[in-house]
Amino acid sequence: MILNYFKTAYRNLVRNKSYAIINISGLAIGIAACLLIFLVVRYELSYDKFRIDYSNIYHIYTQNKHSDGLTYNPGVPYPMVDALRSEFPQIKSGVICTSYGNQITIDAGSSSAKKFIEESGTCFADPDFFDVIKFNWLIGAPKVLSDPNKVVLSKSIATKYFSDWQTCIGKTLKLDNRLDLQVGGIVEDVPFNSDFRFQLIGSYITIKNNNTYGYTSDWGSNSSNNQVFMLFPEKVSEAAIEKQLEAFSKKYHKDNGKSETLNLLRPLKDIHHDRVLGNFGTHITTHSTLVTLSFIGFLIIIMACINFINLSTAQSVGRSKEVGIRKVLGSNRKQLFWQMLGETKVMVLFSSFIAIGLAWLFLPYIKYVITIDEELSLFTVQSILFFISTLVVVTVLAGIYPAVVLSGFKPVVALKNKINSANIGGISLRRSLVVIQFAISQVLIIGTIVAISQMNFINSIDLGFNKEAILLLQGSTDSVSISKHKVFKEELLKMPEVKDVSFASDMPSSDNNLGTNFAIDHHSDEDFTLYLKFGDEDYFKTFGLQFIAGRSYSEGDTITEVVVNETFLKKLNITNADVAIGKEIRTGGNPWRKICGVVKDFKTNSLREEIRPIMISAFRKRYQVVSVKLSSQNLAQTQKTIQSSWDKFFPDYVYVSNFMDEHIEKFYEQERQMALLYKIFAGLAIFISCLGLYGLISFMVVQKTKEVGIRKVLGAGISSIFYLFSREFAALIVVAFLIAAPLAYYFMSAWLNNFVFRVTMGVGVFIVAVTTSLLIAFLAVGYKAYRAAVANPVKSLRAE
Repeated sequence: MILNYFKTAYRNLVRNKSYAIINISGLAIGIAACLLIFLVVRYELSYDKFRIDYSNIYHIYTQNKHSDGLTYNPGVPYPMVDALRSEFPQIKSGVICTSYGNQITIDAGSSSAKKFIEESGTCFADPDFFDVIKFNWLIGAPKVLSDPNKVVLSKSIATKYFSDWQTCIGKTLKLDNRLDLQVGGIVEDVPFNSDFRFQLIGSYITIKNNNTYGYTSDWGSNSSNNQVFMLFPEKVSEAAIEKQLEAFSKKYHKDNGKSETLNLLRPLKDIHHDRVLGNFGTHITTHSTLVTLSFIGFLIIIMACINFINLSTAQSVGRSKEVGIRKVLGSNRKQLFWQMLGETKVMVLFSSFIAIGLAWLFLPYIKYVITIDEELSLFTVQSILFFISTLVVVTVLAGIYPAVVLSGFKPVVALKNKINSANIGGISLRRSLVVIQFAISQVLIIGTIVAISQMNFINSIDLGFNKEAILLLQGSTDSVSISKHKVFKEELLKMPEVKDVSFASDMPSSDNNLGTNFAIDHHSDEDFTLYLKFGDEDYFKTFGLQFIAGRSYSEGDTITEVVVNETFLKKLNITNADVAIGKEIRTGGNPWRKICGVVKDFKTNSLREEIRPIMISAFRKRYQVVSVKLSSQNLAQTQKTIQSSWDKFFPDYVYVSNFMDEHIEKFYEQERQMALLYKIFAGLAIFISCLGLYGLISFMVVQKTKEVGIRKVLGAGISSIFYLFSREFAALIVVAFLIAAPLAYYFMSAWLNNFVFRVTMGVGVFIVAVTTSLLIAFLAVGYKAYRAAVANPVKSLRAE
């Protein structure tokens, strides 16, 4: 019996090749898209789940409550870890301080010295950190980090530096030409799906003893680089510890003036998906992104099933006589139902083989669409189970309705060829399915338009400073480098292509979140955080920052005068910038300094965030970036000349440069990926919708063959026949638009709310979406409608 089903299914596929190709291709694309989305979502949800204590690890972060809202910092004050161990002796607490853009020199001072730049993966940790975030130790143990000037390397980085990781214990490397660190241990490389892929781990006591890498014993200073993690014992609840942390915060954060500081817990399972607090990994994938991807995958497969239902139902009229004969020969409805469902299963199997091929073909290109740090495997236990489940679900969803319709034909009616659309019913259902398809397509089209508009807005918005042709050089803050700053600057300014040069801690727009409490005019501390940037006297000229009052400060090594921005004045309710000039300000426990200038607001972070209150001042020890404003001509040659000059002045440092606009583009990498994903899936949705329309117009042409013949005999032209078929689809698309527009508005408004600076969704977006849908639909319908319109009416009248 089953073999008979397969034979019948095969014969039907061969007999109706065009329908079979459309059905199989639609299902194959839908299944392949679902499979790829599953691989991505599963991978993103797997971050750090391999850790034994996954559910008991927590990160402590800082919440500051001000009069105008809440701010968050992933870091805690440096002395806090000792206080936590004293107040929570039953809980293991580990501290880590990260550093970025570090230079590592092997065999420093020798002619064979090797230099490496590590953009990330460098940190300082205490031994207790490894009780919380466990590593596999190949050589040594965590206690080695109890001693100063010790470092632990990952197996791969040790091989990179010393060729053989098994013989590098006791060897020395130089970090940033500042610290000599002796290798005391080797750990196994951490899997890619972890946000703790540290490769060079120095002992925390090293920075504590030397007051380097931002370390300070001041409770008022909080760096996002310094973070604490806790491992809860079994049966200790998050709520209980959070309540104790509230009392802890009141005890230790009591000198914050008008603001209220609270330390809170973040479970490990949220770290990879938290855009507000971030993580140590290469990217953040929010839960909303994963939900959106999963939902899109679900919609794509639903659209493919809808196509199958529409086309199978259209074919059912042509198979009515076959069903009638089978029933006369003894087949019952149940047997016919399983036969039809078996045919669906055969087509789904064909589709699945093609889907696996498509997924295998496009899997290597996933990394160009979304950030994935390693090659994904198509054949895992989970993916195979998902694949099998998808086949079952697709077979049931796509096959049941056509099977019920076909098996329900009455043999007498079927043998008399009286089966038509009125007999089999379901026109309203098929129309509804087409409406659903186009509603999904239009939601994705509107999403694509909005995402592209927002990205264009980001590229064109005035950031409040000049980002064009500014070359950024990665510098160092050691005393030898600092002593050469002035002469190196003079050397660069002699080049005709160099317009301005400035040394600074960071650029006007960056991820820097160095914040502090502060007081003004000898009053108590204000109730909001002041963010700090350090730059020399040419910082404002190089980046084109505009003064609205006062002036820049004079050349100097330390803070003597400061410049603030407009937002700073607004938060203090100072409406006249000139009034601020001469006022005194104090950050943390530092001396009072005078405000000498106010600059017009500029975008201090990404466009997702509000402009922050900023204080800019001179502080040479913090200058680690050299900003060089170039003329737009001979950029390549100028860079070579600058590199030669760099190598002459800083022979111990690797030359690392990039342009300012490239740096800013990295802020929005995930948004660009989302915009690209919208484009891809909108294209898939439109393609599958067109297949569905083609199926429905095929059904209509079959049903209206005699009607078209009569109309042509009575004088109807091609245009009127074309109108006969297309008017219904136009109406369906308009109905779909009425459903899609509010849904798309809701979802895209939520997406745009991630940005403080964003585009507005105007009427034009929706007009473009519905117009695009209509044009695509007419293109899909046009071919079949035209064939029907030019058909010989004599043949049409004989057809039924």
